[in-house]
Amino acid sequence: MLYKQYRPKEAKRLEIHHTPVHGSWLNIDEIELNAMTRQCLSRRIDTLENLNREQERNTQNRTVNWHFKSGEPREKLKSLYLKFD
Repeated sequence: MLYKQYRPKEAKRLEIHHTPVHGSWLNIDEIELNAMTRQCLSRRIDTLENLNREQERNTQNRTVNWHFKSGEPREKLKSLYLKFD
C-alpha cells in the first residue's frame, strides 16, 4: 500500500507501528479527547461569568497521574504479556 503512495526509497523508510488497544495511555488519551470535545467544541461561552469560571479552571493545570514508571508494567501486569518457552 505504501508503494502505491510513495516512491520505493521513501516507502522502505516508513514503518507502521501498531499500538496495543489495551494500553492505559490510549484510554487516557481517548478520555481527554472526549472530554475536550464534549466540554469545548460543541458549545459557546455566552457570559463573562462563564468565561471567568473557565479561565480559572484552566489555570489549575490538571495533570494525569501515571501509575507506572518505565519497566514496571511488565512486572505488575505479567498476566497480560505473552509467554515464550
